[in-house]
Amino acid sequence: MARPNKRTTLREVAEATGLSTAAVSYALRGKHVSKETEERVRKAAAELGYEADPIARALASGRTSTVGVLAGDLQDLWQQQLMAAIGRELLAGDRYALILDAGGDPERELALAKQLRDQRVDGLLVSPVDPSAEGWAKIAEAVPVVSIGDALSQARTAGEVLFDNRAGIDAVLDYLRGLGHRRVTVLTPTGPSTPDRPADVYVRQAADRLGIEVQVVPCAQELGEATGVARRVLTNSPAGRPRTGPADLAPPTAVFCFSDSIAYGVYAAAAEAELAVGRDISVVGFDDHPVSRVLTPPLTTVDWGLTGIAKEAARLAVAAIEGRRVRRKRILCAPRLSERGSALRAPGDA
Repeated sequence: MARPNKRTTLREVAEATGLSTAAVSYALRGKHVSKETEERVRKAAAELGYEADPIARALASGRTSTVGVLAGDLQDLWQQQLMAAIGRELLAGDRYALILDAGGDPERELALAKQLRDQRVDGLLVSPVDPSAEGWAKIAEAVPVVSIGDALSQARTAGEVLFDNRAGIDAVLDYLRGLGHRRVTVLTPTGPSTPDRPADVYVRQAADRLGIEVQVVPCAQELGEATGVARRVLTNSPAGRPRTGPADLAPPTAVFCFSDSIAYGVYAAAAEAELAVGRDISVVGFDDHPVSRVLTPPLTTVDWGLTGIAKEAARLAVAAIEGRRVRRKRILCAPRLSERGSALRAPGDA
């Protein structure tokens, strides 16, 4: 039976160069030695096939070069894109993203965060499902945490990259009101266990201020489930379709989706019901996924600047891991409404 190849040790590199193991270690890390010594050691290491033992390196440095990246729900296509972008930003700095999916479940998200902490990740980036959960406080005491989207109100985080949801919601509802819409259904991925997430609170406040009637409906981000919820919503839509639900519930003229992935379900349900998006029913999304630009009609939605979010989140995490002070630990991302063809003037509005 063939025996596995023996790993070349640091001591063997030291013997080949006539240096101490400490000097070789410093040279391989580019510290405390001359450029000539560093080059000599690296050449010898390459010839001997030396590779640093990641476990030994982690034990010696107290770091694993791994950063936990905890997604709120990877059924959301925009979150998939964001997590991939964060992974690339971390990799550019020789750090590796361990991406996990909470599946929209706040208890699962906290459990995964604790597992990542116990696995000694160097830092944790999290898109919180329940930003007000008390469990975040202990996790943030043990590992640097950067929050993305909403602030962790119970924890002292190493940084925050927040979405100005109030401004985004105001922009969308102001826009719809200007088009004559007074009855809007809002589809939100928020579950029954976390009814007070900031965006859900803000949308009710904005609707009251603008005099718009809103119905907030929970909706999963998976396409099939989103289509099912949208199907029920659109049975109350205009264009002669029958209404279900309370008799005093007027049909919506617009659907505002708190993720573009949910909006895709509205498009699918509208096609089933032979309703034309942008004519019979207006639809607005909230994160500008690339697919939104190639729909028919293209989806009016809100762009948050995904590339910048990934860069800032990775930057704050790396700075916290390295113990560096940063000028701004709280980044507020401004929304930009991209007007396309999916939202037009309300039927019957002059």
